[in-house]
Amino acid sequence: MSETRRGLIIVDVQNDFCEGGSMGVTGGRDVAAAISRYVTQQGEWYSALVATADWHRDPGSHWSDAPDFVNSWPVHCEIGTHGAEFHPAVQPAVDRVEAIFRKGEFSAAYSGFEGSATVEGGTESLADWLSGHAIDAVDVVGIATDYCVRATALDAAAANLSTRVLLGLTAGVAASSTAKTLTELAGAGVILSGEPVVRTA
Repeated sequence: MSETRRGLIIVDVQNDFCEGGSMGVTGGRDVAAAISRYVTQQGEWYSALVATADWHRDPGSHWSDAPDFVNSWPVHCEIGTHGAEFHPAVQPAVDRVEAIFRKGEFSAAYSGFEGSATVEGGTESLADWLSGHAIDAVDVVGIATDYCVRATALDAAAANLSTRVLLGLTAGVAASSTAKTLTELAGAGVILSGEPVVRTA
């Protein structure tokens, strides 16, 4: 039986999703720092490390001047802005990743599996990249538990990857949607490890 090759996916730990950003999530800054500590301590255990990032240019109705905070949101992670950059506290971890999958230039794109990375000879999807590196299991961390972490983990499980969310390295937007997400993830066969860093009202 072949040995499991596990990858770590760091989801959307960007300035706009941490405190002070246009869509700051409570606990985001702490999660950024915790992910860097984790990668320093455990990074060698993984066969691959990757990151995802919102990368919007004109995502249509995903941006709104009167957002409903369900399907539409304030302007965030606009290409070329400070808000789209990785938070400084997570940068030590990002410096070690092998590929960054940017998503949502012209769409909402919650899941990292909707993104692509620049590779030799062009671009590659996250699913193809993981397959090409013989990854058969993933741990998912980042922001936000109830949105982009959720979507990325669900797509990983749907791609037949053994999927685990490290909840101590995630932050959720709201308590109610985070609780609903955890039930949904468990129902999809995603392993939930630890507790969320924050449960905001």
